Amino acid sequence: MFIDSHCHIDFPDFSEGVVPVLANMRAAQVSHALCVSVNLENFPRVLALAKAHENLFASVGVHPDHDQGREPSVEELVGLSAHPRVVAIGETGLDYYRLQREEVDWQRARFRTHIRAACAAGKPLIIHTRNAAADTLAIMAEEGAAATGGVMHCFTENWAVAEAALAMGFYISFSGIVTFKSAKDLKEVARRVPLERLLIETDSPYLAPVPHRGKRNEPAYVRHVAEEIAALKGVALEEVAAASSHNFFALFAAAGQG
Repeated sequence: MFIDSHCHIDFPDFSEGVVPVLANMRAAQVSHALCVSVNLENFPRVLALAKAHENLFASVGVHPDHDQGREPSVEELVGLSAHPRVVAIGETGLDYYRLQREEVDWQRARFRTHIRAACAAGKPLIIHTRNAAADTLAIMAEEGAAATGGVMHCFTENWAVAEAALAMGFYISFSGIVTFKSAKDLKEVARRVPLERLLIETDSPYLAPVPHRGKRNEPAYVRHVAEEIAALKGVALEEVAAASSHNFFALFAAAGQG
């Protein structure tokens, strides 16, 4: 069985509802999925999915690229994360893709808020980083993110960044990008990350893997990510499935209790 460790099936892209999404998951042997929050306004919808379906879990957080809506506080994130179906804080991190360097202070402050909340709540972090790896790692170190751990989601950085995150106790999660022919450097990182520190995800509705590239992504397609990683590592698909599923429940310990 496979687990999608990061998806957004609460998004309008899934306007038909989650019933067909769950059916497709079953058909593809995807047993569970983590629905990840990107803002506080829509968090109730994320939590409702997790409450309604025993194989779905939720996180709470505000995406670093979200510049509208309510700003989170440590206290609010800790309070919302106390629900047993909420297994992580995030996604959070830094995304400088659309920003100038002088515009990033608010992102850094928000990232620190999430790390402090995760440490206070005792729940792991889901970290997003784009064009900001050095600052992301620096803030993780400064705020003691190693104390709570977490995952570098939809990883696209080089081995040096992966190694630094692994040294802080974080897992590395690969999305459909690893199946793209152009992702040669990322494929090499996937070869090097130990199976015991690896997760798989879709980040759906985005980044559909080959052979579905260009279509709406969904949790059922996480199987293709696992197939690519198995091929890169030269191991059986079942080994990747077992390791990544074990890692999911080891990291998101609350998922095993809820």
